[in-house]
Amino acid sequence: MKHFLNILILCFWSISFFGQIPEGDATVQAFEPTEDLEDKFQEYFFEALRQKAIENYELALTALDKAELVAGSKEKTAVVFFEKGKNHALLRDYVQAESFYKQVLASEGDRQDVLEHLYDLYYKQQDFDKALPIVQKLISYHDDYKEDLVNLYVHTKKYDEALALLKELESIWGESDIRNALKAQIYRLTGDTAGAIEEIEQKIDDNPGNEKEYLNLIFLYSEQGDKEKAFETAQQLLQAVPNSKMVHLALYKFYIEKGKVEEAVSSMKIIFSTDIIDDDTVLKVLLDFIAFVETHQQYQDELESVANQYSKRNPKVFEFMGNYYLSKNLKVPALEYYEKGVAKDPENYSLLKNTLLLQLDNKNFSEADKLSAKALSFFPAQPLLYLIQGMANNGLNKHDQAIEALEMGIDFVLDDAKMEKDFYEQLSIAYRAKGNLSKADHYANKATKIILPE
Repeated sequence: MKHFLNILILCFWSISFFGQIPEGDATVQAFEPTEDLEDKFQEYFFEALRQKAIENYELALTALDKAELVAGSKEKTAVVFFEKGKNHALLRDYVQAESFYKQVLASEGDRQDVLEHLYDLYYKQQDFDKALPIVQKLISYHDDYKEDLVNLYVHTKKYDEALALLKELESIWGESDIRNALKAQIYRLTGDTAGAIEEIEQKIDDNPGNEKEYLNLIFLYSEQGDKEKAFETAQQLLQAVPNSKMVHLALYKFYIEKGKVEEAVSSMKIIFSTDIIDDDTVLKVLLDFIAFVETHQQYQDELESVANQYSKRNPKVFEFMGNYYLSKNLKVPALEYYEKGVAKDPENYSLLKNTLLLQLDNKNFSEADKLSAKALSFFPAQPLLYLIQGMANNGLNKHDQAIEALEMGIDFVLDDAKMEKDFYEQLSIAYRAKGNLSKADHYANKATKIILPE
């Protein structure tokens, strides 16, 4: 919006120069009187803006060519060139766009809006070497560009300059997650882990209650492979901030590795009980808990307890638990969790598929018929859902409904010989049950002719 307002102001400002065109100008002589020249420029220029607004960039450039012919002053010509640059950029003709932007800068000096467009142009092309001096100029207009400059220093491997500027910004604006991430990236790229650790330890010394810095230090030690130091730092955090919940994201892993089973379970329970940890992270912890229970069956009840508790916040837990029980070939509890999950998340296709297949396996044909019908309202082109509905209705002796679902669904089967064979076999079953042996044999023969790869 800022850029748009700038150019509109410039457009109207430049138009006010029509009365200052020299009498001897050849373009003026071609469009006498002066009023006609002004009208022509406005007509062509605003036609260009109109065409650009509807994304006809070529036509916009044609109109701008005409506007340039009648501009009559360097100010108006600069306005035209700026618009030409923008249209060429939209056409991804970056060489021409760059040329026109530079002509405007040569004529008008370092204008902020033109510099911003030129910076955007270079950044899109990942030409960071050219972008860097542009941003250095933009800093004089707004300090926010200093963060862009840090990023460009990193891209151009000017790491010392990047760190110096980051420290300057930190002293002025304080810390931010973005700047801390950039600093960590620089330390990784330069291999200066020791420098990063030293800086974080100093911050902890300055503020022993800074939970975030302890966590950063734990991460750095873990990344270095120094698990003992990481564990030691986690314990220090727990002493400094006894109510810390985030520290348990590190502690439970350390406890598992050290065989401290009770402590590991206690830490995992704390993670599931808090709402300050994002869902994706908690689900990863759940997977670790599931893997943990594989070798510590005595904690099965604790796993189910925290899963049911956390499911109130995130129903994906049901799918995870269903997968766990299915992996142990415990189909009844797996199905119970899947059905709870699909009730909360009916548009999750993988969950629907697993639930329906288990319902068929358990001969819950009525439930499979209802759920497959609901699933088809979300996924009307999924052949497996039609096949499941056909199988469920065959199981319920509703053969007409089975035939209807199967004949509709087979049209969606593409390059899947196994599924095509299953459709024909189910159609054969349905027609045979209805006493139509001719059609039953027809589909049975079609199924027999499909040779599945071994």
